[in-house]
Amino acid sequence: MGKSTIFNALTGLRQHTGNWPGKTVSLADGRCEAEGRSCILMDLPGTYSLLAHSTEEEVARDFICFSEADAVIVVCDATCLERNLNLALQIMELHQHVVLCVNLMDEAEKKGIRIDLERLSELLRVPVVGVTAREKKSLQPLLKTVVRCAGAPPQNSLRPTYPDALEDACSALSTQLTARRGMDTLFARWLAMRMLEGDMELIRRFSPDSDSDAADLMIDAIVDIAWNKLQNKGIPDATALETAVVKTLTDLASQTAEAVVSGQSSGYDRRDRALDRILTSRRYGYPIMILLLLALLWITIKGANYPSQVLSVLLSRLGGALSALFLRWGMPGWLHDALILGIYRVLAWVVAVMLPPMAIFFPLFTILEDAGYLPRMAFNLDKPFHRCRSCGKQALTMAMGFGCNAAGVVGCRIIDSPRERLLAVLTNSFVPCNGRFPILIALLTMFFSASSSFLTAILLTACMLLGIGVTFGATRLLSSTLLRGEPSSFTLELPPYRRPQWGQVLVRSLLDRTLFVLGRAAAVAAPAGLVLWALANITVNGVSLVQLFAGFLDPLGRLLGMDGAILLAFILGFPANETVIPILLMIYLAQGSLSDGFSILEIHKILLQNGWTWVTALCVILFTLMHWPCSTTVLTTYRETRSVKWTLLSAAIPTVSGFASCLMVNALAGEIAALA
Repeated sequence: MGKSTIFNALTGLRQHTGNWPGKTVSLADGRCEAEGRSCILMDLPGTYSLLAHSTEEEVARDFICFSEADAVIVVCDATCLERNLNLALQIMELHQHVVLCVNLMDEAEKKGIRIDLERLSELLRVPVVGVTAREKKSLQPLLKTVVRCAGAPPQNSLRPTYPDALEDACSALSTQLTARRGMDTLFARWLAMRMLEGDMELIRRFSPDSDSDAADLMIDAIVDIAWNKLQNKGIPDATALETAVVKTLTDLASQTAEAVVSGQSSGYDRRDRALDRILTSRRYGYPIMILLLLALLWITIKGANYPSQVLSVLLSRLGGALSALFLRWGMPGWLHDALILGIYRVLAWVVAVMLPPMAIFFPLFTILEDAGYLPRMAFNLDKPFHRCRSCGKQALTMAMGFGCNAAGVVGCRIIDSPRERLLAVLTNSFVPCNGRFPILIALLTMFFSASSSFLTAILLTACMLLGIGVTFGATRLLSSTLLRGEPSSFTLELPPYRRPQWGQVLVRSLLDRTLFVLGRAAAVAAPAGLVLWALANITVNGVSLVQLFAGFLDPLGRLLGMDGAILLAFILGFPANETVIPILLMIYLAQGSLSDGFSILEIHKILLQNGWTWVTALCVILFTLMHWPCSTTVLTTYRETRSVKWTLLSAAIPTVSGFASCLMVNALAGEIAALA
């Protein structure tokens, strides 16, 4: 519908906007000026109802109920007005100052859909403004209308008329609420309906400090009396009541839309339906997904090689200049080494390795999102996730994990069921994030693809598909053991295919995503560089702590088809996975700091000199796909779950899977070698 796009345009904020409903779960606010007044706008979660069956609905409903907002803007899609009017009618029952914003007027015009906005305003008895969110100038009339509406007397907006039995019950209950709790008639009627549906918590939240226990008992008694009357008149339970409410709202929305919408023929969305028959079909949907992923990765790999080399050289020269400057200032040697050889070199490696591929991958990924393809991907993956007894929305959070697992964990908020939300959180790190791409790309290039970028892209796609497959397997196992339950259903709107907004794509992908993820990685990489330098330079009997720890881990590493240095590199790379390979080279070369300037051929030679074979490379690739998530993801998991137990489990599940996979591959390779 473009709700967050309108919010961003009015306030100037760059909040991330998605192409599916429910993307915004937390609230965002921003300021703007109109009619000489300063306004604060709140971006509420995207939802189609206020019946509070999901987190989005509950958050939106509670804000409208308890925030004392001066006005509410309801954003509707001009291409499917009838569906959105359902929400508008519910909000008009709840708030006395409502403005209806009909967005995507340009799309409606392209499809030959005409909407009589004046007639719509007359029928609803609220201000109606048509806009095109992409054209910022069309939003100024909306803002002016909202300011005027907020300062006007209460609206006498259109109210749905429910069946007589339901109206009588609401009237009796709302009269008591008005008399005993001092509520206005509009809110009392809406609250009475919610209480009849069984939501008694709202009345207690409205007046939590009330000392009228007797009044509460009286209201409970009135609710019971009302239900007796409802049951006698053919409404036996809350399900039947909700059905009656929904039918009334949908019928009124349909009648209103029919009165104001014209020119809509059965073929207005013929192109979209034709594309959907291909992109969401059983025969072509999955192959197209795989081919798009392959193309995305090949462009990323091919395009990032040269910029990474240039950036590495530039950062190396900058490091040399800083080193010379610090030495000229007379900085102590230990402090110079800690800052330059420790912190700076780790930061430089992270930036050189992460920035170019992210600057390519995120814009391409955002283009797919902006064009409307990602919801189709979620539609395709809905059935497999249901077979795993999970929610189809997990497909969306898994897609976020390709960019950053921490972002994927935060995205799990869009899943309503706590059980299914935990399933998505616990399995998100099986999807390789952008930070693990450098390891996978380097090893696939050196050992399996003979430096062919296209073959590397094919193998990397296979790795990602393996990660998706393991995600399905782990989700199915958890839903059958620790998190038993039946999958819930959800409504997913397939938005129209649209030409991407190139300016917003660049802003969102480069500023909101690339620099945000890079900054977060750099924040944890800097202290990690200091710790790494200390471990490499503190010695015991002439042997550094790094070498001692690597030797201690060597038996376990050999059992898993790797060695102690590899395991230690993964452990020390916990703050940022991008540092695993440079840490490994530092251990192998017995240096006191990370080295820079190594080419792929030089790295390959060092690995071969330290006993690497194709089996070692394969085990490291598997362990890269399946090991503990990075520190940022672990901290994010704890913030989202508020549970040490689930946080530890989110790290243990992929780690155990990685250990088991490497152990199996190493044992199988040993058997093959023995037979040969």
